[in-house]
Amino acid sequence: MGTEELLVIGMFSSFMALLLLGFPVAWSLAGVGFAFAVLGHVMVEYFASDIWFTWSGTIGVLDRRIYGIVANELLVALPLFIFMGIMLDRSGIAERLMNSLVRVLGGLRGGYAVTVVIVGVLLAASTGIVGASVVLLGMLSLGPMLAAKYNKSLAVGTACSVGTLGILVPPSIMLVLMADRLGTPAASVGRLFMGALIPGMMLGLMYIIYILVAAYIKKDLAPAPPDRKPLNARAFLEVGIAVLPPLALIIAVLGSIFTGFATTTEASAVGALGAVILALCNRSLDFKVLGEALYQTSRTTAFIFAIFIGATIFASVLRGLGGDDVVRAAITGLPFGETGIVLTILFIVFLLGFFLDWVEITLIILPLVAPVVFSLGVDPVWFAILFAICLQTSFLTPPVGFALFYIKGVCPPGISTRDIYVGVAPFVALQLLGLMLVFWFAPLATWLPYEVYGGR
Repeated sequence: MGTEELLVIGMFSSFMALLLLGFPVAWSLAGVGFAFAVLGHVMVEYFASDIWFTWSGTIGVLDRRIYGIVANELLVALPLFIFMGIMLDRSGIAERLMNSLVRVLGGLRGGYAVTVVIVGVLLAASTGIVGASVVLLGMLSLGPMLAAKYNKSLAVGTACSVGTLGILVPPSIMLVLMADRLGTPAASVGRLFMGALIPGMMLGLMYIIYILVAAYIKKDLAPAPPDRKPLNARAFLEVGIAVLPPLALIIAVLGSIFTGFATTTEASAVGALGAVILALCNRSLDFKVLGEALYQTSRTTAFIFAIFIGATIFASVLRGLGGDDVVRAAITGLPFGETGIVLTILFIVFLLGFFLDWVEITLIILPLVAPVVFSLGVDPVWFAILFAICLQTSFLTPPVGFALFYIKGVCPPGISTRDIYVGVAPFVALQLLGLMLVFWFAPLATWLPYEVYGGR
């Protein structure tokens, strides 16, 4: 094994060790990057190593790269989409929608859980914030589902899993980051939003089918209430009125992007303004709510950008040490064809999701593997959507599945950690099934973006 391989393995091993010891992600990335920058300089300067690291070539460009991150117009969409999601979380729209849908669907076996899925899909398409969606769905649905004698694992698994759709269904902040890291017009934000739309809706439909089938097979899993109220036209009218505001916001944001009327950044501003207007119309906006939303937006944005800057330092040094060549040789040296290479990468990403957050994987792993995969002739949109679906599972896989922590924080007494793990297991399996469907039927991800934007 050569010097390049040893240093690259050492960088990744040091980063993982610091994470396991509990050090913050951003500081771990930046610290390991600077430490190995010094090590690379010493190896070249004093030991005449054959690595192609140069101090000026690697560290000298960091200031320009970091400034480029902060000044990137596309990334302005991140805080605006985050603000939009937080304002919608505070607006009370989801609670109103949940109550109206329960009136229509609550009488079915599993009807309340199906309602959670529908509300979760609408939240995903209008917020894109997993933490807010999981917590909100848990608070609104767990108590009533348990009171209706729903199985504890099914109830908590549904609320937790559906909330993760926000990271996949556009407008997703993950897709914005992925488009920036890929840096190719063939995988622009608009194309990735279009590509994720059908798989995201497909996953929501798969959740509904699973709930209805499971409730039909096992009668006590999600029983129908004995005192179902008769439906009338007023109940359906209430559903329509409740669905209209989030649907209008979705159309305003995604429609302006898809039609080319606005850029992603401009559409995110439209979404942020629309969320404020909806909160005003729902009489749930005051200075306290606005202040909390601005604080949470600033906090989340700072967290993402800190990791972004740390990942830039890490990736710059890794390239200076020959990391790109090492990764390229490792991937192309696999004894598989194109299909086997893509599957291997997805399997590695799935395993990394047990220990790393989607932000780190997107910022570190994706830029390393994507150019190699694209050089093999793999469709950029197809690969990006596969990567995104695979990353969605990272929210539900222990020990670092953030959605598991979010839902645990709002669970009523009596729901154990084991209930949460058992509850999310079928949904993780459904996500992997959805991943395989998109893998074998690429048009699920590629048909819509190429139909709208053109291309192959």
